[in-house]
Formats: sequence, C-alpha cells, structure tokens
Amino acid sequence: MESGNMTYRLLEKVDSPSDIKGFTMDQLRELCAEIRRYMIECCSVNPGHLGSSLGAVELIIGMHYVYNAPSDKLVFDVGHQAYAHKIITGRREAFRKNRMKDGISGFPKRSESPYDAFGAGHSSTSISAALGFAEASKLQRLEEKVVALIGDGSLTGGLALEGLNNAGAAKSDILVILNDNNISIDRNIGALHEYLLKITTDPRYNRAKKHVWDSLGDGWFRKRIQKFVVNTKSSIVRHSGGDLFESMGFRYFGPIDGNDIEQVIDTLSKLKDIEGPKLLHTLTTKGKGYAPAEEDQTVWHAPGIFDPETGERIKSPKGESRYQDVFGAVLLELAQMNPKVVGITPAMASGCGMNLLAERMPERFYDVGIEEEHAVTFAAGLAAGGMKPFCNIYSSFSHRAFDQVFHDIALQDLPVVLCLDRGGIVGQDGATHHGCYDMAIYRSIPGAVIAAPKDETELKDMMYSAMLHPGGPYIIRYPRGYGEGTDWKEHEFSRMDEGKGEKLVDGSGIAVIAAGPVANRAVEAAVATRERTGWNPSIYNIRYIKPLDTTLLSEICRDNSRIITVEEGCITGGLYGAVAEFASSQEYPKPIKAVAIPDRYLSQGTQQELREECGLTTEELEKVFESEFEKISKKDRKVLEN
Repeated sequence: MESGNMTYRLLEKVDSPSDIKGFTMDQLRELCAEIRRYMIECCSVNPGHLGSSLGAVELIIGMHYVYNAPSDKLVFDVGHQAYAHKIITGRREAFRKNRMKDGISGFPKRSESPYDAFGAGHSSTSISAALGFAEASKLQRLEEKVVALIGDGSLTGGLALEGLNNAGAAKSDILVILNDNNISIDRNIGALHEYLLKITTDPRYNRAKKHVWDSLGDGWFRKRIQKFVVNTKSSIVRHSGGDLFESMGFRYFGPIDGNDIEQVIDTLSKLKDIEGPKLLHTLTTKGKGYAPAEEDQTVWHAPGIFDPETGERIKSPKGESRYQDVFGAVLLELAQMNPKVVGITPAMASGCGMNLLAERMPERFYDVGIEEEHAVTFAAGLAAGGMKPFCNIYSSFSHRAFDQVFHDIALQDLPVVLCLDRGGIVGQDGATHHGCYDMAIYRSIPGAVIAAPKDETELKDMMYSAMLHPGGPYIIRYPRGYGEGTDWKEHEFSRMDEGKGEKLVDGSGIAVIAAGPVANRAVEAAVATRERTGWNPSIYNIRYIKPLDTTLLSEICRDNSRIITVEEGCITGGLYGAVAEFASSQEYPKPIKAVAIPDRYLSQGTQQELREECGLTTEELEKVFESEFEKISKKDRKVLEN
C-alpha cells in the first residue's frame, strides 16, 4: 500500500486483528511504526485527536495480539486513544474520512463495527462498562475476557472510581489497563520493580497462590494471613502507586513501558489467565514517535491541519475572535474588577479560554480534572462561602452535572455562573459532543436564567450581568468557533435586563424569534427575502430562553400571522417549546414553525455541513421565510403588500 511518498508494507496486510497474530516481534514493531506514520499522514489533512492515539499504539496492538476481539471485549475510555484500534479492525481506508460527514466516527461506535464493544465519546465510562460485560459473560457462562483501557486523566472522573470500587468488591474477572502518559511520572522503574513484576505475573506463582488460599478455607485464619500478606505487599508496591488499587480489591501490576510492544505482549499474556480484578499500570508518551507532538503535548492533542514533514500547523485565515477567546479575556477582566470572581473548569482550561486567568491569577483558578459533577458542587460551595464562581463546561459534558445544578445550586439559590461552551453544533466530534440539549435540559429548573448571546459583545455583557446576579444558576450558552467580528474589546460593560429581548428587523406578517448567533443568519435571510420577494419578516433576538420576554412575545403573537422560531438546539423543549407554551397559555391561535436541530442524533461533519442539514444557514432560512409567507391567506397578504 502506497500513499504519497509513504509505503505501508505490513499495514496493507492487516484487515482484521487476526492478521497480526502470526507477526514476529520485529514485524510488530515495524507495524506500530507504520500505523504512526499513517495516523500522521491522515490527520495532517483531516484533523483529529492525534497525540493520545500516537501514544497508545503498542498498547492497542498488544491487546489485539493477546486477546480475541470481538468475542473478547476491549473497552476504550473516551476514544481519543483508539485510532490504532480503528485502523486494524477493517477501517484502514475509511480512516481517511475519520470524523468527516458520511465517514467513520472519531470515537468507538457500536453501530460502526463489531470490534467497538462500547461507544465512548466522553471519559471515565470504561471500567463500569467493562464490569457490565464481565458480569454478563459470567451469567451466560461465556468464555469471554474483558479489558478496559483508561487514561490517567479519565481516572480522575468519579465514575471511574465508582467502577473500580464495584468491580473490586464484586471480584469480577476484568483487566483495567491504566494508560499513564503524564510526563511527570518517573520512568526509572528499577531492578526491584522488574523482579516483582516478573514474579507476580508468573503463571506458576499465581497457581500456587490460588492453591494456598483455597487450602486455607474461608475462616478467620485465612483472613488474618491474607491481611498480613496484603499489608506486606502494599508496603512494597506503595512506591509505584499500587496501594490505592490494592485497597479497592484490584491486584496491581506494573508500571511497565507501554510503548515497548514486547513487554506489553509478554505482560498481557501472563495476566490473561489470572482471574479476578486486575490493574496493569503502563507508562506511555503522548505523541510518541512524532517529535512536535512529544514536545508540545497539549497543542498536539488535537492540532488541526499541519505539515507532516515539518510539524508546522496551518492556522485558519480568519482573523476574528473565537467565543472562547472572548470568554477568557472577559473572565480575566471581571476577576480584576471583582476579587470574589473565580474560575473553574473540568480539564478544559485552554479549550475554553480560562488559561488566561490561570496564567495571571493562578490563585483564583481551579482545574478540577475530568469531574463535571464535582466542578459544579465545588462551585456551589465557593458561592456559599461568598465567592462568585464562573464554571465553564462544554455543553454536552454538562449533562452529567444536571443533578448538581438542580440540587446544589438552584435549590439553594446560590449565585453560580455556568458558561456552557460548545452550545449547538460542534462539528467533527459528532453525536457525543454536539451541544444540542442544554436549553431543553436546564429550562425545567425553576429560577434558572438561560442566556444565549447573538455575538461577542452580548457575551461580554451577559458575563458582566451574571456577575451581578444575586442568586441561582445563571447559564450562558454560546457556540464553538469564531464570532461575528464585533468590536467587543472597545465595548464598555453594560448590564442586561434578564428576560428582555430586542427587535433586529422591523417587518410585518411573519415574526422570526431567534436565540444565539443564528439571529444574525436570520437577519441576513430577511434582507435577502425582502430584496427578492418584497416580503419583509420581523426578526427578534430573544436573548433569554428563561425568563422569557413575555411583553415582547405578546406583541409578536398579536401583530403577526405566523411565527418562526430559530435555534441551534434540539427541536423539543428549547426555544420552540418555550414560545409554543407561552402562545398556548395566552390562547394565541397562531401557527408556529420551528427551525432547529431535528429530534435525532446528528453525526459528524463540519459545522457548516450540519447547519445546512438542519436548515440553519442563511440560504436555508430564506427558503423557510418564503414558504411561510406563501401560507399566509390572500386577504392578509394583500394587507402586507399594501
């Protein structure tokens, strides 16, 4: 197989994991190198999550070499690390369209391949899912092995620890592989460690150990002997971090070099037949095999388009600010104004723009790791203690924290600002990452404020207004990517009245109520519709999904024949639901047309492609406006034309 100047001598022979079973160790090393080159080649023109996958190649090849998927279940956490898995499980050529519209998903997806045992678009799920597989296998008397591959970042999530606790207590037969790519970990393992690893993975040792425990029975004597052995062993393995896992009922092995394919295969082969809950600690290098990715691991987690030869990243020609840049700069400015302002993020500091606060005011910045639920309750505690927390969470990830938003913030009327980044269509990460549901989810909470700025300037003012809000959750949702190019930096802070919208275009006959930046597309469509047909819809920027501007809505329902709602959120329960509920409660018999994300899961694609699919572009909105005008009665249309 050749691609450009690249030749993939071994990779072209691999159409399924069974094809690597007969490879020699030298061939496996060469295969790993080819897979890395192939990832770099593909991701240089079609961006993806590169760094994590480069570091996990040997682990994945080793897992497939030792285990027999899909009958054995290999469960991945998040999926950022799973590109090698996709490439060797029949999707080598399809990987060229990874994360593209009508291509394959960037994450494991059950409907895509029998080798994807469990879907994973967000972190910390693998151990719980693996435990479920193990128990299902036991109950059905199936001869299946179950392996969960989880990164050290994902292990911070509470769900992962809950899974460990349950699996250890249940004594389930699973293997958890901890892919530890933290560069601060000491790589000098030492001779004692190597000796302990060799002993504890030896089949003869484990058969003898099982025989000894069985011969001691289940009485008090066995328990006292076991406690003595565990305490002795823990004192030895404590230096490598194993005591935590041992205390949770897991047998701890490692750490080993996770980028040494021979050591990975040798260790997994020995662990395969050891029963019960086991954890293998592996040390890997994020970005392994590609110097730029090893040197700047944060940037090369998802680097965008780049030159594979030089590592030079090809940046977007756009010069406007991203909403994330605005959030970061405004938060820093608010913190400088108000000593009570603090920032909280669950491991998304650079992605959301909070790295600015981290650099300038590190004592007022908290990165809590991948712990959305904790982030929200921690914010509630800070608020109860007199601070003004801004908690930034990606919209789709905030679903995990609904209970905390409801119980810990709203019920206690605590002044916490929740900034939901990536609200709306996200793009190539697909269904697991689209922020479609936040408006519908949080609109049910009494007393919540839900704001959707139409541009960067409104985001700035909403953040300022949120800082002044006396109590309860103040939720601001805004999209991924570039804004409208407003001069937000020169704009002076102005407090916005909650529940007050604005009219952007004065028209008649049809009223268009929009939430968020799509209001700007509605204005563009209204101008084009008027120029082409003479019909002129009114355009409203609702600003607040909750509380609603009931005065404005009454005017809209009274003065127009038809109403259109436009939102980059799910069609059920968001802006459309709010407007329809209001019209029904006030007995306004007006037809309401919704333009929104349909009631199905959106796949991956560019933001533009998916907005076209959902009818949320200027051109698609023009068609809707014209269609709705044509539905107006002839009598009313004459009035409009005059």
